[in-house]
Amino acid sequence: MCNLSNYTIIMEELDLILESVKQDMDAAVKHLDHAFQRIRAGRASTSMVQDVMVEYYGAMTPINQVANVSIPDAMTISIQPWDRTAINAIEKAIINSNLGFAPSNNGENIILNVPPLTEERRRDLAKQAKSETEQTKIVVRNARQDGLKELKKLDGVSEDIVKGVEDEIQTYTDKYVKLCDEHLKTKEAEIMKV
Repeated sequence: MCNLSNYTIIMEELDLILESVKQDMDAAVKHLDHAFQRIRAGRASTSMVQDVMVEYYGAMTPINQVANVSIPDAMTISIQPWDRTAINAIEKAIINSNLGFAPSNNGENIILNVPPLTEERRRDLAKQAKSETEQTKIVVRNARQDGLKELKKLDGVSEDIVKGVEDEIQTYTDKYVKLCDEHLKTKEAEIMKV
């Protein structure tokens, strides 16, 4: 009876290690997607301003909680505050966010014109996307290393089971690295499209 309960505990620990590795790798790819949203590809998108924080009644508030952010056309972002007194604070937050936009304020809403990208700027953005991808791959590989370290800490586990779990962790790693490359390929195509 004692052996069965030890086996169950060991299997639960192995499952926890695998789940932890998978969660870390999932989080890394989600972070990559979020980073890619901030890399503009010449088309207006509400995600370009989603990280802008506005000082509203003394609290730092996400822009989408103080204004309606919309895309009237492919090259314009329109920001209409729900409270007109916040328009200057929103404009200041956009300028301070270093997004490279020059907001124009007509008293009721703020218009951001997204300039077309030059070829040089497209190449720079593609390099930035590649750099983000490489950083994500490092996080994925670190998750693999952490999983393998946790695996080595376990006592009383047969070599066959350890080898099987190591293979499964490597399979996850290969899958997520490939996923990163696929996301990069899609983003580069989006950036380079004129």
